[in-house]
Amino acid sequence: MSDRHAQTGHGAFLLNVRSLNKPHKRWRLACTAIYAVRVLLSLNKEIVAMKNQSFTGLLRTRSYAAIDIQLNNDANNQVILSNVGYQNIIHFVKEKNLEGLRQFGGVHQVAAALETDIDNGICGDDKDMGFRSNAFGANTYQKPKPKGFFHFVFEAFKDTIIIILLVCATLSIVFGIKEHGWKEGWYDGGSIFIAVFVVVSVSCASNFRQSRQFDKLSSISSNIQVDVVRNGRRHHISIFDIVVGDVVCLKIGDQVPADGLFLDGHSLQIDESSMTGESEPVEVDSSRRPFLLSGAKVVDGYGRMLVTSVGMNTAWGEMMSSINRDTNDRTPLQVRLDQLTSYIGKVGLSVAFLVLVVLLVRYFTGHTVDANGKREFFGGKTKFNDVMNAMVRIVSDAITIVVVAIPEGLPLAVTLTLAYSMKRMMADQAMVRKLSACETMGEATIICTDKTGTLTLNQMKVTEFWIGQETMWDDVKSRISPEILELLHEGVGLNTTGSVYKPTSGWVPEFSGSPTEKAILQWAVLDLGMNMDELKQSCKILHVETFNSQKKRSGISMTKDNRTIHMHWKGAAEMIVQMCSSYYESTGVEKVLDENERTKFKQIIEGMAAKSLRCIALAHGKIPIDSNNENIHKKLKEDGLTLLGIVGIKDPCRPGVKSAVEACIKAGVRIKMITGDNVFTARAIAIECGILKPDQDLSNGEVVEGVEFRNYTLEERMEKVDKILVMARSSPFDKLLMVQCLKQKGEVVAVTGDGTNDAPALKEADIGLSMGIQGTEVAKESSDIVILDDNFATVVIVLRWGRCVYTNIQKFIQFQLTVNVAALVINFIAAVSAGDVPLTAVQLLWVNLIMDSLGALALATDRPTDDLMDKKPVGHTEPLITNIMWRNLLAQALYQISVLLILQFKGQSIFGVNEMVRNTLIFNTFVLCQVFNEFNARKMEKKNVFEGIHKNKLFIGIVGITIVLQVVMVEFLKKFADTVRLSWGQWAVCIGIAAVSWPLAWFVKCIPVPDRPFVSLLPPFR
Repeated sequence: MSDRHAQTGHGAFLLNVRSLNKPHKRWRLACTAIYAVRVLLSLNKEIVAMKNQSFTGLLRTRSYAAIDIQLNNDANNQVILSNVGYQNIIHFVKEKNLEGLRQFGGVHQVAAALETDIDNGICGDDKDMGFRSNAFGANTYQKPKPKGFFHFVFEAFKDTIIIILLVCATLSIVFGIKEHGWKEGWYDGGSIFIAVFVVVSVSCASNFRQSRQFDKLSSISSNIQVDVVRNGRRHHISIFDIVVGDVVCLKIGDQVPADGLFLDGHSLQIDESSMTGESEPVEVDSSRRPFLLSGAKVVDGYGRMLVTSVGMNTAWGEMMSSINRDTNDRTPLQVRLDQLTSYIGKVGLSVAFLVLVVLLVRYFTGHTVDANGKREFFGGKTKFNDVMNAMVRIVSDAITIVVVAIPEGLPLAVTLTLAYSMKRMMADQAMVRKLSACETMGEATIICTDKTGTLTLNQMKVTEFWIGQETMWDDVKSRISPEILELLHEGVGLNTTGSVYKPTSGWVPEFSGSPTEKAILQWAVLDLGMNMDELKQSCKILHVETFNSQKKRSGISMTKDNRTIHMHWKGAAEMIVQMCSSYYESTGVEKVLDENERTKFKQIIEGMAAKSLRCIALAHGKIPIDSNNENIHKKLKEDGLTLLGIVGIKDPCRPGVKSAVEACIKAGVRIKMITGDNVFTARAIAIECGILKPDQDLSNGEVVEGVEFRNYTLEERMEKVDKILVMARSSPFDKLLMVQCLKQKGEVVAVTGDGTNDAPALKEADIGLSMGIQGTEVAKESSDIVILDDNFATVVIVLRWGRCVYTNIQKFIQFQLTVNVAALVINFIAAVSAGDVPLTAVQLLWVNLIMDSLGALALATDRPTDDLMDKKPVGHTEPLITNIMWRNLLAQALYQISVLLILQFKGQSIFGVNEMVRNTLIFNTFVLCQVFNEFNARKMEKKNVFEGIHKNKLFIGIVGITIVLQVVMVEFLKKFADTVRLSWGQWAVCIGIAAVSWPLAWFVKCIPVPDRPFVSLLPPFR
């Protein structure tokens, strides 16, 4: 059955309301009937107006909401918005159309249409969730299609060098087949084709795999956690599990997870700059600005919202689906390596050009011979095909020298080691948001850390309570007067952003909110007998001053009888005490707080702080309501208050944090603790964590307060900042000031932060480390790395991984430059003196594969070792190639050049072999030298290169694969690799020559090198 009323207009809406379950049917039908009558009356008035005012011509009509009431008794009994009605809701929320919302009936009418109980949220069972997801969509957006494997193949074949090699290979095949036929003619060119294919495939497979890894980490970083109310209970869920109709709880630092409408809250301010570009925050309320858009950030206050649209139905979803997140940002290390690659490439190109010129001159002047010892070029008598084959071979050899010379493996090695470290760091509870942070962390010289949750467990519990100057713990409820107990209930239960959920089954209540709020709520409910539901029903909150790290307090004004306004403050004990002029005793007697009494309270607070307790004070004030102070509740009274009591909250230090701090200090990284607690609590925790020594003289400025540091002149700050180890009662601005001072002094600064106000310091720091549990979304977005378990020990693990990344890259640079120098010098000398290159194009491509792909995999995946923390930080100014690396690579390169040149010019006479066997010996020895040198590269300073090798199974596997493939190349792919089979004795000679690199490396590491870089020892250019 349906009664349809239609009235068109630009704001018209259509609502389908089907019958509900019996408990809900009556009130819903009543609402529907009332609403329908309102529409009919409006239509009647409009018709009368049109008749009476027909002479006015065209009348501007108003828009109305049209209702479709359908009563049926199906099994589901769901309330369903028609598609037209739901699209209108999406539209007026997205467009912030207040008139459209009013015409619909307001926020409560939208909630009723979406089957949402404003107080208790949606039902939230599987059936309800499935229905809402199917009807309104999921809170995800369509991401651009990820790059496939063939994208990387296509990119690889854009390389000019690869194209030239393929052209040479094609010409070689064409002329080879024309001269020798299909059976024999394709070998030379086909070998180059296969070699290029293998090199490109390995490189593309590595890039494709790392791309997938980065996409996976990106999706993890997008998985924001939010608080929702379902079936009266607060849940912590993924942003992707939000559905239309959900009631979401918002607090400072949260990201708005979907489009919706404001339900209730206080002082809620939203930063919509990511959507609108406006930098000024927007205040949200229920009357003028009830609209909340996905992607915005909460910068102040708290509140609850009703989700009206999710995923692709939001403006944020539409925008994000059109963004191609192609991370082409280069890290600082990659930029330095690009410069190094460019320089080496120019050198290689110059050598290749010289080789090309020398070989062409020698060929056309008749100084080259073929395999049979006959002269190759006889002027006009030489066949065109022979000339072209020779030209193709010469060009291929020259181009292949460029391929070997250009260390394209360096970017691959950086990508591999960064991706590998990111994956491992994720397992170690650290999520990397910016690649550059992986390497920069290895350069860190100072870590500025928070206390709560980072150095401590963030498992807070009230362990001490003072009322007046009397401490009480056992049976607190019976020892306090009812009037004071009621004020304590109000001060705790109303002045909070936390909540209490009492299960109907009678289990222990569940507490939600920040750790501090949960600790105080738990104490008030379990020890003081507070009933939060009754409290909220009996009291009316008038105004809220939300907590911020600047004032370190929060307050509310409320009334119970509309005759008196009560004000409750809660915050840092010494600050609250300063706002009070009197205090209550447990009996309810109010006493004056004179200077003598203030001194006593100061001693109480200092005594609690010395026990590492966080001191929170509660204060109360009241004023009568009259016609002259109607708006007084909008600004809370901040003086003349009465102190209710002081609560001491214990937050124990994390196990292992002291050893982590000691490891940092040993590694040359200084730790500075920045906290909002008072000086005495901060000092006690710092001693417990090992940042300060128990007997340390603190008269030299090791411990300061934020206001003191803030009031220094710039010169004083720069002078004293190095000495400061603990900053207490600090604000986010103080933290930012410290970071700026340290950076100006040339330090590489890492900063931890969890609050919205920490964002400037996190951005300013060289490495921003946000907290995954307590950190706000604003802090996480401003950071480079998210510490998922909020543990300082994880920060130390990140430091180890940062140093490991840097060291792994240096290992690979040393390994690759050794091959580059040896290959270039050998081919150049051989080409100039003998008119032939001992290493062919296919052989050099195989060496290139060993260096770039397999070498990068082997050396870039070493895990951090303890000795990394024995070194001092490298800082920003240290050269990438150190004196130790120059010593190692030059020694190995000179050895390889000497041995291979001896084989080139004297090998045939020494071993009594022909030219083919000699060239095979050179190729085999050269490759085996790289295999043995790969072990040397693992330890740049230590003489024992086998230490910890059993832990890196990938390294052992790659070395094994390399040796097996080398045997196959020499013994079975003779025509492909232009080699001949070697005897057991010849293999032993090759292995023996290559193995000398081990004792050579041991001997070379005994040679001391100066700390000052070699480059700086050169005379300046004038």
